[in-house]
Amino acid sequence: MASMTVSGTHVVEVGPRDGLQNEKKVLDVDTRVALITRAVDAGLKRIETVSFVNPKRVPQMAGAEEVMAALPRRDDVNYIGLVLNERGLDRALEAGVDEVNVVVVCTDEFSMRNQGCDVAEGLARWERIAERSKAAGVFTSATLAVSFGCPFSGEVTADTVIDIVDRVAQSGPDEIAIADTIGVGVPAQVRALHEGLVRVAPDVRRRWHFHNTRNTGYANALTAFDLGECALDSSIGGFGGCPFAPAATGNIATEDLRYQLERSGVDTGIDGLAVVDAATWLSAELDSPVQALLGKAGPFPG
Repeated sequence: MASMTVSGTHVVEVGPRDGLQNEKKVLDVDTRVALITRAVDAGLKRIETVSFVNPKRVPQMAGAEEVMAALPRRDDVNYIGLVLNERGLDRALEAGVDEVNVVVVCTDEFSMRNQGCDVAEGLARWERIAERSKAAGVFTSATLAVSFGCPFSGEVTADTVIDIVDRVAQSGPDEIAIADTIGVGVPAQVRALHEGLVRVAPDVRRRWHFHNTRNTGYANALTAFDLGECALDSSIGGFGGCPFAPAATGNIATEDLRYQLERSGVDTGIDGLAVVDAATWLSAELDSPVQALLGKAGPFPG
């Protein structure tokens, strides 16, 4: 296993998981491994590669173990596996993931549709998974879904999210990710949630997950960056969405986020043109258009 050595503001590539799970075309194991290999070759160091969920519910994520077994292993690259329950954790640990990411949902209705349990049971599952994952020596993060708004319950207040952060933090996560699952968030919400994170979990790494559904994803990402050191999720080409959230379109794009961070003084270590090439290739594989803009406009300076 790789060690968690990435620090400072950096990009977490979620395309192989969140980028693919809502696409109509299901990619085979070899193609998904090729996508991840392209991400590694482009300089990405943390990559959410697979989701250990029921393939009948999310067929795009079938074959997680086969993907993990075929990946190029490097000491400086961490492969993240998403899990929803203890069975998923068993599979993730056996497959040799470097990091476990657990989803905790902030509203009961979305939690029931996504995980088949309410928020209270989701938190209990998190506590059990965190204990076992940490005992196994694996970097463990919790992603709080629908932190900015829920497609079924509507507004989600910052106080609601921070109460859940407080509960999650009691299990000692290495990182907490705040997710705008359906792309409704705005910078004012980012600032309010950041204030709460710093207050109740000051020593836990911060990570943010934004979608650009309503054209606010990049503004939110740069707001989070301005507020302090953090990890930012993005997807090659801007692909992605949640199969359990109506009209939840793509993640912010890795190449566009990389451009903004580099122009803001962050050395991301990412080859932007290699990501653009990967997005073009992935678009052809999925028969789906690239959402990112960098490949259309080109870098600056040229």
